[in-house]
Amino acid sequence: MTAIAPHMESYLRDYLVKQKGASQYTCETYSCSFKLLFNFASQRLKVPPSSLALEQIDALLVTDFLEYLEKEKGNSSSTRNTRLAAIKSFFHFLEYRLPSSLEQGRRIFAIVKKKTGSKLVHYLTREEGQAILDAPDVNTKIGIRDIAIIQLMLATGIRVSELTGLRLDELTLAPAPAIFIRGKGRKQRSLPLWKETVILLRAWLAVRGEVQVPEFFINNHNEPLSRWGIAHLLKKYTQLASLQCVSLRRKNISPHSLRHSCAMAVLQATKDIRKVALWLGHSGTQTTEVYLRTDPTEKLEAINLMTPPNIKKGKFGMTDSLMTILKG
Repeated sequence: MTAIAPHMESYLRDYLVKQKGASQYTCETYSCSFKLLFNFASQRLKVPPSSLALEQIDALLVTDFLEYLEKEKGNSSSTRNTRLAAIKSFFHFLEYRLPSSLEQGRRIFAIVKKKTGSKLVHYLTREEGQAILDAPDVNTKIGIRDIAIIQLMLATGIRVSELTGLRLDELTLAPAPAIFIRGKGRKQRSLPLWKETVILLRAWLAVRGEVQVPEFFINNHNEPLSRWGIAHLLKKYTQLASLQCVSLRRKNISPHSLRHSCAMAVLQATKDIRKVALWLGHSGTQTTEVYLRTDPTEKLEAINLMTPPNIKKGKFGMTDSLMTILKG
């Protein structure tokens, strides 16, 4: 029997980080996938996770694990696919490191992804975004930092993983304000900044203080702000803003919602999906097309250009409500 721990350590620390150059977010997501898998296998096989053997992680166990995620944990199909992708990636890594695992890996590779639906994205209206921006107390250091974070996310559509890694030297506040973003897949982009955004960033710099870390946004312990910290502060201010802006109570706002809000603002301003893709750092427009399906103004323009069919003139009879219920 082959111990998993040495191979998993090499996979996460050497292969993903040094050879593949995976982002911190990808490494964290994959690590979480394996924690869930090994906890499931440990309970199924009645052994501690450290005693699991590689041969025990077979296609049948992986399939049962995926079913468990959907039926008992309530995970979506996309989350299920993410967990499966992590497992397949690990067995691809083992192909040359441990040839005896080839047949086991082939059976796992044969597990297919589930089809996922194409849902409309959730985004903030201008009034909702303003309500959240008005929520932080700008008389405190934390409030100054938080309003700068929210404004920067709304203005640039920066991903939360890109924001947490943003360094001081990647912001240019004068003479031409701009932000340099290191995106997913080692893609880079540079975006101009509004003067309103620059004012808030300067205010944060004035109270940030001299700290050892190069990251632009830091927490109370002078450490880089985490993606969980950003999600927490956004949730807090959304709840505060919902007291004044009632429509926020019906929305589940996450940091990615601010990215969607920025994308919708760019689309409505430019009417050009290519510019939205360029702004967000997408390699093509296929991913960006979801915003076309979400934007109601695109449909209004289309329906105004169409000629409706003629309706035959006549009187429409009234339908008896009781008979309607019985027919139903």
